Parts: sequence; structure tokens; C-alpha cells
Amino acid sequence: MAVETREYRAEAKFQRVSPQKARLVLDLIKGRGVEEALTTAAFTKKRIAPVIYKLLTSAVDNAKYVSGEQGTDLDVDNLYVKTALANDGPRMKRIRPAPMGRAFRYQRRLTHIVLSVAERESDAGLVTKVEEPAAVVKTAPAAKAKVAAPEAAPKKTKAAKKSEKPETTAKASKSKAEEPETAAKAKATKKKSEEPETAAKATKKKAGK
Repeated sequence: MAVETREYRAEAKFQRVSPQKARLVLDLIKGRGVEEALTTAAFTKKRIAPVIYKLLTSAVDNAKYVSGEQGTDLDVDNLYVKTALANDGPRMKRIRPAPMGRAFRYQRRLTHIVLSVAERESDAGLVTKVEEPAAVVKTAPAAKAKVAAPEAAPKKTKAAKKSEKPETTAKASKSKAEEPETAAKAKATKKKSEEPETAAKATKKKAGK
């Protein structure tokens, strides 16, 4: 379960500044340490900056007082600005004289400023994993090599097919060259087989005469 940190607040109400202008200074100190926030507020050239400086000092004093009354341990150097709010207060309606007897209305805005400081949580129980990105980077080349291996295999088969093509063409040319020889041999055998038959016919004719 998350342990709730104790907050120490200080408020400044009905400040004669618009909330938008107050937030310009509050955004500079929000989330910073107390010492750094006090230095920033002291050297900021805004009209509301001295008020915020006094309010932050009051919040730190409240933290010291409450911790002393309750008997809790408080490390002032570990305090930081947890919240810094500028809420809209009531508006004062005013009239500005205008030409030809007219009057222009305008509003004077007021602000409620709220600051709270708290003690930062200790990082002793946290475990930082710094080596994880390095492990991811190392596994990336291995994955690339595995992907490249199947790509190399089809290239080899293509080269083997190219080397086999000349052999097949050479066999085809040999078979074409042997075809006329076989045809000539078949004709010669036919002529040899027909010679005895012609000789026998010639002898029969002579005997008949």
C-alpha cells in the first residue's frame, strides 16, 4: 500500500493580482525543492513574487511547527513544493470614464494563492533496471541474422538452378545431334533387310523364263 505523505499548507487570500499573472510565478517553483523555490521567487521580477516568497516561507514554518507539536521527524532539506494553485477570487466591478459622457465597465480580479509543501519519498526501496535497454540492443543483431539466413538460402537455390540450366541445354543439344544418326542407321538396316528379298525375286524371275 502507498504511504500518504503529510502536506503542510499556507494560503494567501484576496491578493490584488489576476490568477493568470500569479500562475506565471507559481509554475516556476512547482515541484522544486524548498531552497531552490525560495531562490527562484526571490529573484523573479514580478509584482506578486515577494508575496509568493513570504507564503512559501510561511508553509515551511508551518511544517516545522506541526512536526514539533506532533513529535514527528521532519527533514526540512527534503521538503519540496507539492501544490501551487492560484484560484479565482471575487471580482470588483469598476467604471472607466469614456468620451461623450459614456462609461466603460471593467473588472479588478482577486486571487486566492494556495501553497503546500511535503517531504519527498526515499528511493532506498526502489530498484533501477539499467541493463534492460542494453539487453534489447544485443538481441537485435541476432534477430537480424536469423531473418537474413532464410533470405540467403533462396539465393543459393537460384544460383544452383542457373548452374543446372547449361547442363540441361547441353543434354538437349546432344539428343538433337544424335537424332539424325539414329535415323540414318534405321534406313541402312531397312536397306540391308530388303536386299535378300530383291535377290530372291530376281532368281524367281530367271527360273520362270
